[in-house]
Amino acid sequence: MTLPKIGISLGDPGGIGPEVTLKALASRNLLPKAQYVLFGSSLIVQEEKKSLSSTLNVQALKKLKSTSSPWLSLVEVKNPLSSLQKGSPSKENGEASFHFFQEAVKAAQKGNIQSLVTAPISKKSWELAGLKWRGHTDYLRRIYPQAIMSFWSSNIKVALFSSHLPLKKALEKIKKKNLLDFFLSVHQCLERIQPGKYHLLVAGLNPHAGEEGFLGSEETQEIIPAVKKAQEKGIKISGPYAPDVIFRESLNKPDEIVIALYHDQGLIPFKLEAFEKGVNLTLGLPFVRTSPDHGTAFDIAGRGKANPQSMIEALNLAYDLSSSFRPTS
Repeated sequence: MTLPKIGISLGDPGGIGPEVTLKALASRNLLPKAQYVLFGSSLIVQEEKKSLSSTLNVQALKKLKSTSSPWLSLVEVKNPLSSLQKGSPSKENGEASFHFFQEAVKAAQKGNIQSLVTAPISKKSWELAGLKWRGHTDYLRRIYPQAIMSFWSSNIKVALFSSHLPLKKALEKIKKKNLLDFFLSVHQCLERIQPGKYHLLVAGLNPHAGEEGFLGSEETQEIIPAVKKAQEKGIKISGPYAPDVIFRESLNKPDEIVIALYHDQGLIPFKLEAFEKGVNLTLGLPFVRTSPDHGTAFDIAGRGKANPQSMIEALNLAYDLSSSFRPTS
């Protein structure tokens, strides 16, 4: 039997991405049987192995399409690195992490890997490198406008109506049409994973979900009409619910996904409850893409202290979803 190929982009060389990746792969008994393909630099891998006293055997991969690849291999991606700078953003690290990610995306688009797991990048490093995207999801959304940022764990799931936007701009997007389009997109994405399984719970925007207009009009004028229209189209969706209780109410209910209306509304409760075991999942792509739910953690980079649990969970979810995932046409 041919094992699935799971691609891993190494992330920002100055952060903990390479560390948690190698630590996760060293925990082989916690991972599904697959061929793991790193997209990065042998310089990074060797330096990280030395720092961690790791004996992982990472073989150079010459031909990505080969069905007889080793269980762990590296695609050497052209990059500007001549040495490694840990612990802070840099132009070189930004360029390198982008090239690793871009090459892995191309492999996923060609079907040479069945899913993609991305180690954390630094948005500041990308900015220093002159890149215009605000991270992985923003880049993917330029190719696939329907891409949706969501966060999954065994005890809580969240989908973000808006992600990396200033709060003022995020609030300006809360309009009936935008919301309905988003609800339809989320529903269609989830149907490709497991039809009929998931129930969407929409968080309100204002305290107490507006209290019938007393604490804000967005619920009555924009959110409720969009929810009702989505229900008419057969979507399992309800709300808006008071945002200070809906996340708690959805805990340990694996079929329920909370729709958060802006980034921090969803990420604060998610990371409070599932920081070490949470996974960033991009919905709406023709392939599976997951990532740890944390960032580059420059403050502990190079110290060997990083916890690989979220990367382990990201690898497992990528495998699980790729086996049942039905891509878009």
